[in-house]
Amino acid sequence: MIKTFEEARTLIRELQICTIFESEKSGLPSLWEHVDLPEKQEGEKGWGEKVTAVWDWKNRLPATFPDEIFYAKIKGGFAVLMTMDYLRHTHFPVAYKPVSQLNSLAGHVFEKIRNEPWETTELRKEIIAAQSCSKSQFDTALKNLQISLNVVRSNDPAIERDTWLTFQELYPEIWELHVTTD
Repeated sequence: MIKTFEEARTLIRELQICTIFESEKSGLPSLWEHVDLPEKQEGEKGWGEKVTAVWDWKNRLPATFPDEIFYAKIKGGFAVLMTMDYLRHTHFPVAYKPVSQLNSLAGHVFEKIRNEPWETTELRKEIIAAQSCSKSQFDTALKNLQISLNVVRSNDPAIERDTWLTFQELYPEIWELHVTTD
């Protein structure tokens, strides 16, 4: 059981991949189940110590150790942390799908992100207005772009809101290792 940020880093290195929160459907271990911090107590304000730590670590681990830990969404929409070695050698080869294999809405979202980084709220507003889609349709398109490893969340610790970049831009060495262009 872990209690500290550094122990969370060690755990991710040991597990190679884990979900952020527990889910039997994922078939993976979770960071949540390994954290030994108190949950929210009755009458306590806020999230409680355990949720606060896990939520912080899911962003801070990849931001602090960008060459070591990767945040992603996997099939089923589960948020995970994985080692870069696991991403490079195991996950990317099976999870990557070209944008052309996704729906047209995902293609429009990708084109916006390909041209410049976008924060989720502003990108959602722009796409909903331009494509006449629902919030749910936009969210699904963005999730599918993450699952297929076409877009990734920025690891820049100075950026507070989820901001999206292309996978190829942030991880060109992994992209070039696996994706050939004709």
